[in-house]
Amino acid sequence: MTYCVAIKLNAGLVFLSDSRTNAGLDQISSFRKMMIYERPGDRFMVLLSAGNLSISQSVREILQTEQLFDRDATEPITIWNAKSMFDAARVLGSAVRHVHERDGAALKRSGVDFNVSLVFGGQIQGEGMRLFQVYSAGNFIEATTETPYFQVGESKYGKPVLDRVLTPDTPLDEAAKCALVSMDSTLKSNLSVGLPLDLVVYEAGRLATDKIVCIDEENPYFRALRSSWGERLRQVFDSIEDPAWDGGATEVPILAEPARSRPLRKIVTPDDRLI
Repeated sequence: MTYCVAIKLNAGLVFLSDSRTNAGLDQISSFRKMMIYERPGDRFMVLLSAGNLSISQSVREILQTEQLFDRDATEPITIWNAKSMFDAARVLGSAVRHVHERDGAALKRSGVDFNVSLVFGGQIQGEGMRLFQVYSAGNFIEATTETPYFQVGESKYGKPVLDRVLTPDTPLDEAAKCALVSMDSTLKSNLSVGLPLDLVVYEAGRLATDKIVCIDEENPYFRALRSSWGERLRQVFDSIEDPAWDGGATEVPILAEPARSRPLRKIVTPDDRLI
């Protein structure tokens, strides 16, 4: 499995992915889940992938040369000449369908689901930044102000911190820190996600980036973040008052009368009924 997260902010984009792939407890490998497509001054795009590794690798390979033929277009659309990120996402969807048409039936006969999840984002000269999540059918949705990030893979462990911290106005470096905390939470709780990590930070309007880093277990910043986050969580947890069942000297009694529901009834005889 894997975990990837992409964040769209007013200030730019943040992409983070792990590199673990496993087909069982004794078959664990590292494959990078991120691809960067850049033509400085013209376009910058990043692709994150999760799901079946053979499918995602095929999609990435085909995407380089995939062509989308529109009725009124004078030339086929590719990710290298698309006028918008929407059209580039359409090309990616076409690449997914291309792989499905080629391999879907054979995979089904072998009992393998056609399973791939992709996040694709960036900026093309002449328009703003855009971020898309692409599904196995080649269809996609776009990030909005209300939903400024996408996750694929093992998303549940790292989601709470993203929901609590991120807004469109979050600074880029703070969002990168938030993404790393989200990844650390996932690493802590799921063995199918593992180091090294790939992190890319893109500043709006630059149409290129040099903020690219591979993070392993020796990375000083990530080691400090993991240690500090765990310690601060424990401190916050310890600062919250324990539930006081006997009332006593507390301003926050737990045995308070609920506004709508009643506490659970006990079943104490064979004749008792729930209703």
